[in-house]
Amino acid sequence: MAARMLMVCVLVLGSLLCQVWSSAESRYIEGDELHLQALYPWRSRGKGVLRVKRDWIIPPIRVSENSKQVPENLVQIKSDKIFKGEVIYKLEGPGVDQDPKNLFEIDDKTGVIRSKRPLDREKYNTFTLKAFALSPSGERLENPTTIEIVVLDQNDNRPAFAQRQFVGTVAEFSIPGTSVMTVSATDADDPETENAALSYSIISQESVPANAVTKTMFGINNSTGAIYTRDVGLDREVVKSFRLKLQVADMGGMGLTSEGEAVIHVSDINNYAPQFNPALYSMIAAENRFDYEIGRVNVTDRDDPGTRNWEAKFSISKDPEGFFGISTDPASNQGILTVVKPLDYEAQSEHILILTAENVNPLSNKAPNLPLSTATVMITVVNENEAPYFRENPIQIVVPESVAPGTLLKRNIASDPDQSELWYEMSRDPERWLDIDRLTGDITLKRNIRMRSPHVKNNIYNAAVKVTDADGVSATALLVITLKETNDFAPQLLPLSGSVCRSAGSTASGLVLTAVDEDLPPQAAPFSFEIPADLSVNWTVVQINGTHTLLQPLVELDVGEYVVTVVVTDSGSPALGAFAQVNVTVCLCDSFGDCKSEAGAILGSTVGISFIALVIIMACVALLLLLLLLAVAMTTCGRRHHIKKGTGLLVGESEDDIRDNVFNYDEQGGGEEDENAFNVDLLWNPHDAPSTPGSFYPGSGVPRGKQPLRKDAPHNLPSPTYPRRPPADPTDIEDYINDGLEAADNDPNVPPYDTALIYDYEGDGSLAGSLSSIASGSSDGDQDYDYLNDWGPRFKKLANMYDPR
Repeated sequence: MAARMLMVCVLVLGSLLCQVWSSAESRYIEGDELHLQALYPWRSRGKGVLRVKRDWIIPPIRVSENSKQVPENLVQIKSDKIFKGEVIYKLEGPGVDQDPKNLFEIDDKTGVIRSKRPLDREKYNTFTLKAFALSPSGERLENPTTIEIVVLDQNDNRPAFAQRQFVGTVAEFSIPGTSVMTVSATDADDPETENAALSYSIISQESVPANAVTKTMFGINNSTGAIYTRDVGLDREVVKSFRLKLQVADMGGMGLTSEGEAVIHVSDINNYAPQFNPALYSMIAAENRFDYEIGRVNVTDRDDPGTRNWEAKFSISKDPEGFFGISTDPASNQGILTVVKPLDYEAQSEHILILTAENVNPLSNKAPNLPLSTATVMITVVNENEAPYFRENPIQIVVPESVAPGTLLKRNIASDPDQSELWYEMSRDPERWLDIDRLTGDITLKRNIRMRSPHVKNNIYNAAVKVTDADGVSATALLVITLKETNDFAPQLLPLSGSVCRSAGSTASGLVLTAVDEDLPPQAAPFSFEIPADLSVNWTVVQINGTHTLLQPLVELDVGEYVVTVVVTDSGSPALGAFAQVNVTVCLCDSFGDCKSEAGAILGSTVGISFIALVIIMACVALLLLLLLLAVAMTTCGRRHHIKKGTGLLVGESEDDIRDNVFNYDEQGGGEEDENAFNVDLLWNPHDAPSTPGSFYPGSGVPRGKQPLRKDAPHNLPSPTYPRRPPADPTDIEDYINDGLEAADNDPNVPPYDTALIYDYEGDGSLAGSLSSIASGSSDGDQDYDYLNDWGPRFKKLANMYDPR
């Protein structure tokens, strides 16, 4: 050849397509044989010298898919370089030694590339291979070159719809041209060819119900598959849906075809309003009941059941008080009429309601222009015996705690709708403070209110009132009495005794005082403390805070007992105050500020006695006490033998008559239960001692007739008034006893429990002698108790106890 050229020969379906890229085109056929033009991808320049590499643009080799002429020669490659030895050609890449393998091969001697099996463009549409020219020893004679093979498409795939069935909806009375939906299909062939050019069409149309509509109602866009309405007359009340048979074909409608289906439902629009059927109703309702159904009303609507175009909503007119309500049954579309507020037969025995009905969705502009449907409902109220009712529940009463008994607290508390006669009673009154008039219901206070009652919580006392009509129907209301705190009690000073240290050359310590008040704030604290100007001039008080003060001497006082009068006042309105006498002991104190005795003061000094001397003194005291006990025991034994035989235990040596000389002074002790005044000192002035021998309290050293003083209470305060007259009503005995106990607890002149009982002089010469002369130490065999039987029935029990039989 005169010009350099590159030729690629491709065999497709038994025909030769030769494409030559050069300045001239060359192909030839001898007889029936096809001759492949050699392709020289490697070229050299110069004579007998190494080639300069030249880059060639090699066009793709086109091969038709599904070819049955296999193996089929595709192209031949050669090297134009003259070698002394043999040239071996190799081919690598997808389709040869890579997946998918064994689709192509090359003749290693001639360089012919051929296909081994039919190709499928839908699986692999191109292949990129590399060709090599090698020496027998495997040495590369040329650089590898790239060969691209393109698989040509055949119309071997039918188009297919994307869904087996397409479903769409169109509103009734839609105008022509209204878009309904779009169907789609796919074709596996090359989309760049006519093999994948699709065309849509509607083959047939069926209506549901059958033959409801016979004219063609829908069309389809051949290219896009969009379905639209073609004609008027879509009425859901006439036809419910359409079934369309579809077809899609490739090659622009001239190739392979497939069929599909489309279902189009005709949707409802609100073109019908609900209508009452019937339009007049009569119902019965009971009074005093609510939240219950009294009847239903019916409506009809031709729209699609279960939709908002069909669902009705109701409204009520001529019900200004709002006694009735209406709702919709979602299943039947009926209106459910209910009573939402209790009816009163006495106020209104009949109600006439006007009902209207409309759809939840607004009516379409294609619906007839008609007024809303209405219905009339006549409701008769049935009279029932109604229970009486309280005008307020709970009944609120606010009174001061000091309100006087007999005060009217509340009246006109209940009423009966049937104008029946009522009877009232207190169903709950734990403190029995209240009284109620059985006929009028007036509530009055029966007795004084005690704020400290356990039934008063946060100044509130709860009771209950019951009212019953003539038919036995009753009602109960809670009675809430709010008690306003008043200043009823004066504050009480505490403590009433204490000690103050006397320290020479320095200011004396003080006694901290406080006060308690049975009232509650603001009738109690803060308290004010003061000392009257004409009393206790040597003392003063210094306010610490609202509840405490400090009692201090103004001058240095001698060691001893002092009585200081202090006035304490609360902050109530009006303010109440009380005088209190504080027993103060001025004493010498140790380093801790505690009082110590005179002996302790001496021991604590630097010139005190030693510890050994103190032990000797204590031993001597113990020995003297032991000797004293022995002497008392010997004296007692001697007295037992002076009782005469036959005289008895109660018969002494006195010749005087036995007289009933025991006086009653109403002074009893409480034993060990008194914990508030167990440390009582009996204060006695020796200058007031009587000259009569034996006029001392036994065992105390206090003269007879001299009342012992309490350190926990002020001196010379007046005693409270004790109740003297028992109540006439037995139910008031509890209050009578409580009042007496309260007066006794607050009496400062009553001795504490832990004090010696006080007896007065009862005369001398008693025949019974002293009780200490009873010979309790002698044996029972030495005594004769028969005389007890002669003393009367009062000694009968004692005689039986000592009866030897």
